[in-house]
Amino acid sequence: MKEALLVLDAQKIYTDNDSELYCEGADVTINNINTLINFMEKREQLIILVRHMHKVDGSDTGRLFDFSGEAEDDFNFKKGSEEVEFDESLVRPVNAVEIIKNRYSSFVGTDLEKILKQNNIEKVVICGFMTNFCCESAARDALDRDFYVDFILDATGTPGIEELDQDEVKKVVAELLGAGFARILQTQEFLAERSET
Repeated sequence: MKEALLVLDAQKIYTDNDSELYCEGADVTINNINTLINFMEKREQLIILVRHMHKVDGSDTGRLFDFSGEAEDDFNFKKGSEEVEFDESLVRPVNAVEIIKNRYSSFVGTDLEKILKQNNIEKVVICGFMTNFCCESAARDALDRDFYVDFILDATGTPGIEELDQDEVKKVVAELLGAGFARILQTQEFLAERSET
């Protein structure tokens, strides 16, 4: 079965200690992501690096930032800002495909599905940021588009939410996705499984 690695939003907004969306242990998450990238590159599997980015005027944000009832003027992920750049330690293979999105799901408004089908991909392997937003959205969307999904939990990160810290959010997401959307694996489990084939 042909598979592709989807690396979602490994951007400075999540890995910079001073960012409001900093994810605790982001360096460990990036290390796990890099391990997956290196492994998939050696096996000549498709690697897709996705970044979340919006026009400076916010005209492409849709409903993403007005969930609280009214749109925010000061929003994140603005094109040209330092926060939208890839983390400096992220491995970026020469042959990796790069996609920019402006919705939680990497499939919405992008050529992702077309690229996957052109490459005869049947399974997507998801890692990146945030566990409970873009990673989860991509996993659910991928399944609905008839792709098999492997979700590499320890290669995802989240700042958590008001009532749940990162570990608790990851546990909830794993339970929900594992109930019918994706196989939940840790990085080393994924590597060990693939090494057997």
